[in-house]
Amino acid sequence: MHNTLQYEEVRERARGAFLGLAIGDALGAPAEFMTAGEIKTKYGLLKEIVGGGWLRLKPGQVTDDTEMALCIARAVASRRQWELLPIAENFSRWLRSKPIDVGDTCRRGIRDFMLTGRLDALPNAWDAGNGAVMRVLPVALFTLGDDPFMADCAVAQAHLTHNHPLSDSACVWLCRLVQRALLGSSKYALRREVDTLLAEQPKFKFDPYPGLATGYVVDTMQTVFHHFFRTRDFESCLVGTVNQGGDADTTGAIVGALAGAYYGEEGIPRRWLKKMDRHLMNEISRLAEELLAPSPQGRRMRGDG
Repeated sequence: MHNTLQYEEVRERARGAFLGLAIGDALGAPAEFMTAGEIKTKYGLLKEIVGGGWLRLKPGQVTDDTEMALCIARAVASRRQWELLPIAENFSRWLRSKPIDVGDTCRRGIRDFMLTGRLDALPNAWDAGNGAVMRVLPVALFTLGDDPFMADCAVAQAHLTHNHPLSDSACVWLCRLVQRALLGSSKYALRREVDTLLAEQPKFKFDPYPGLATGYVVDTMQTVFHHFFRTRDFESCLVGTVNQGGDADTTGAIVGALAGAYYGEEGIPRRWLKKMDRHLMNEISRLAEELLAPSPQGRRMRGDG
């Protein structure tokens, strides 16, 4: 009975993580490429899902961050196993659908796969963007309970488009933090995890916070860590992050995934959920559960392996 109850709690956090990603994306997208000062002038404090921005989004509309995560989630959930080829094929279909936004490195990697069938982009000194870490959440859900498997999958999905050690580290460590949060780790324990990352990759040091929120994965993760650890609830975490500006849809999506895993679905403001497309929210909730169920930890908790 205890395990069943525990599994329900983890499942609620998993839904929170994936919903949080989409909500952070939608909240932050209007502020993308703006400075903190410009956001303040235009919005005062951006704390509602308003749409607009350079992409002229509808309120609640998501961008490539959520759409690429969905490409991974749908491929893995439908097969209940990890295979790169169906993920790459989903990316290709998505790119051919003329999405509202796609990063240059992602576009190049997907096009390379379409032309050559490559599932592993060549190492590139310029590939330290945040396009791989923004979509990695489904890996954290599907591999819960098996750290080496998680690290392999996190890096493999990254290398479809981004092959750079800083991007790889960000993907693995975000998954690790999300997984610890799903299982109920305290903020203190999560902060100790980040200390281990900083020992391995000192560039991610975020205290004192440099204040940059560009598409560079180091700036992204510093922004995510800074706002996650200095706030006490989902709303203030996301609001602080997206009002930093820069790559605000991506920093919002990533911190939304981490904060959603930590605070759970119940921590997400209802007014934000109501602004989102109901069908998308339903699919995201379902996919979160379908990814978690066959995970090593999910199977153990439910008593079937």
